[in-house]
Amino acid sequence: MANENINPDWQDEIEEDDEQDEKKIALELTVDAGQEATRIDKFIMMRMVGVTRTKVQDAIEKEMVLVNDNAVKANYKVRPLDHIIVYSSKPTHSNEIIPEDIALDIVYEDEDVLVINKPYNMVVHPGHGNWTGTVLNAVAFHFQKNNLNAALPPRLGMVHRIDKDTSGLLVLGKTEQACSHLGKQFFDHTVKRLYNALVWGDVEDEQGTIDTYIARHERERKIFTVYDASDEKGKHAITHYKILERFNYVTLIECRLETGRTHQIRVHMKHLKHTLFNDKMYGGDKILKGTVYAKYKQFVDNCFTILPRQALHAKTLGFIHPTTQKEMLFEVPLAKDMELVIEKWRTYVKAKKILEE
Repeated sequence: MANENINPDWQDEIEEDDEQDEKKIALELTVDAGQEATRIDKFIMMRMVGVTRTKVQDAIEKEMVLVNDNAVKANYKVRPLDHIIVYSSKPTHSNEIIPEDIALDIVYEDEDVLVINKPYNMVVHPGHGNWTGTVLNAVAFHFQKNNLNAALPPRLGMVHRIDKDTSGLLVLGKTEQACSHLGKQFFDHTVKRLYNALVWGDVEDEQGTIDTYIARHERERKIFTVYDASDEKGKHAITHYKILERFNYVTLIECRLETGRTHQIRVHMKHLKHTLFNDKMYGGDKILKGTVYAKYKQFVDNCFTILPRQALHAKTLGFIHPTTQKEMLFEVPLAKDMELVIEKWRTYVKAKKILEE
């Protein structure tokens, strides 16, 4: 992809600023010569991580999307060599990524890709209330230290993200070509992503598939919820799961994402009435299964202290290398806090079984 310039913060919010006439470019690119005819709204969604079709169509309606210097409608189909500009009126400071000397757990790196093992309590990219201390601040410093700034795309290679309090694998592209290639794999749902999750309750089926639509909750805008296809809301979301280990009151599962929607596993497991253990946002920070005994409550509280976030870890990540075209597959151990809590549940279940015999 030639001449591509992407501002990652545009995906969070597109809005008009009545006090500021100057528009800022959120995305600028020239369409590849081999590009198939694709609707402009779908094309922009493919190029920007996490952006919703509603926001894209809103920007198009407000004439903040230009093709060859002309405003277009949402059903316009991009053609080879079209010059596309998407404008945003977000404040200038939201576009800045300040390099910060933050340690990165680098799993793999070459000239095209960077794979890291993200700790929990770390936001992926700067945004509202989190302008520093993010993965991209750390990546910017890493690239600066290695004199890579000149060759990097403006979004510093971000092609997907995982939640702040989810630990595990994250891949970034180090060239425009790598970002475009990886981004298309995520868009096409061909990336292999396996997560381990500890959920409340004894999950009935050994394996299953959750196939729904996900969108923001109508009243509680910070969370997402499940909708039926007939509701005509949200994005299609598919999660496959299987049981790894049972602990009576909680279950360790593996989730394979077929799609990658915001909070997808967290929302889908709550939908199954098996909310993630200690997921505060979705109500998993309360005792949802178990006994009324004080000792059990103390045990669970101790687990919450050890694992002060939702029990979700991005364990496996696989993709096709953008240059070599070889399949790359990475796997990292469970984060220490999850490992400790799972071991506590193993010990608890064994002790309880001995007492009952």
